[in-house]
Amino acid sequence: AYKRFSELLPREERENLYARVPKSQILTLPELRANPFQHRICHVFSTSEDGDDSMSFEDFLDMLSVFSDSATSDIKSHYAFRIFDFDDDGTLDRKDLEKLVNCLTGQGEESRLSTAEMEQLIQNILEESDIDKDGTINLSEFQHVISRSPDF
Repeated sequence: AYKRFSELLPREERENLYARVPKSQILTLPELRANPFQHRICHVFSTSEDGDDSMSFEDFLDMLSVFSDSATSDIKSHYAFRIFDFDDDGTLDRKDLEKLVNCLTGQGEESRLSTAEMEQLIQNILEESDIDKDGTINLSEFQHVISRSPDF
């Protein structure tokens, strides 16, 4: 893991134990290059105080461990929830769900859902997931839905 991390650093930084890999370099990883949530993944795993979404080696390790096959479904679902919570408020509301759907369907005009289709899809998601009927999905509701998805 450290070899992969250090290869993302400029040569002169490779001996620096406190070096941070810029987000632009993290996004070159094959595992993230085509991921529609690549920017959110960097944001969620970065501990940068500058808000630049750069990663320390520890951040990088956290990211790799969550995406590894050996991570538990609880850990995976916790981080998936954080990645899908675009406004970082601890719930998935209609705006988060709309951004989530747009990420999954693509940003192009030809693949974007109509307003009516988007509204129907969000309504269906909330009917299926919003157990307490407060109009949002919290972490436990999200994990409940995920627990019924063996492919997750």
